[in-house]
Amino acid sequence: MRSRESNNVWYHLGAILTMIAWGVSFVSTKVLLDNGLQPTEVYVYRTLLAYVIILAINHSRLFSNSLRDELLFVVCGLCAGSLYYIAENTALEYTLVSNVSLIVTLAPLITTLLVGAIYKNERPGRNVLIGSLIAFVGVGFVIFNSSFELNVKPLGDLLALGAAFSWSVYSLVLRKLSALYGVMFISRKTFFYGMLTAIPFLLGQPGHTPLSVFAQVDVILNLVFLGVFCSMLAFVIWAWVNKGLGAIKASNYLYFQPIVTLIASALLLGEVVSIVGYTGCALILAGVWFSDRYGKKYR
Repeated sequence: MRSRESNNVWYHLGAILTMIAWGVSFVSTKVLLDNGLQPTEVYVYRTLLAYVIILAINHSRLFSNSLRDELLFVVCGLCAGSLYYIAENTALEYTLVSNVSLIVTLAPLITTLLVGAIYKNERPGRNVLIGSLIAFVGVGFVIFNSSFELNVKPLGDLLALGAAFSWSVYSLVLRKLSALYGVMFISRKTFFYGMLTAIPFLLGQPGHTPLSVFAQVDVILNLVFLGVFCSMLAFVIWAWVNKGLGAIKASNYLYFQPIVTLIASALLLGEVVSIVGYTGCALILAGVWFSDRYGKKYR
């Protein structure tokens, strides 16, 4: 019993570390974009770096057990990689950043509903839904920390919703593959297919960043941070956490990401954190705690 509780602690710590990496990644990505890289380029380069590292570590087996599983890995690459990031970044061109951030964080709620729809014996109870909704309200407070302006622009908002749904599908497919494969193998395949499916988008860009940009120290350091920590290590840890805690509980940790981004923006970019932001942080923590504490029978 104690061993199981100890394992759960490690799963929760792993989820927190992943959220720290992904939360700070927004600041790191902004630095790269400000230096002239395009959104698709940032994704491809960070994923290529992550893939090369993990391939050097885990290369004894190249293919999965069956063609069906291989196709599921393609889905992972699409839903957690190219489609997710390209939809999210493109949405920013058509609607407000606050809109995109708010809609994308619907992923945990969508995951909860999808799990309940597919697995009848795992329908989320009222307490899980209440906790998720409390956390989601907190996300809204964090996102609108400095502004309460909300303009509805259908194309951008639909793209953001597509990104949220894409991540939810990844969480469900990951749940199935986690029972058959190790986290390193799953992460490696996800990086490969994510990078592969993003290449057509990269080639379709009207222009490309000159190689001289990569001589800048800021560019190199931030690409290394995104590729090694936010992609390679974070995805491996996330696959392990998802396997240990289950899709619903693991997805609820995504609500911590805006908190990390809020703190990182304040410290590194000098953005002001208001009482609204602090209130949102408190609601997120309360919602995740409520969902975990009173929804334990749902995995």
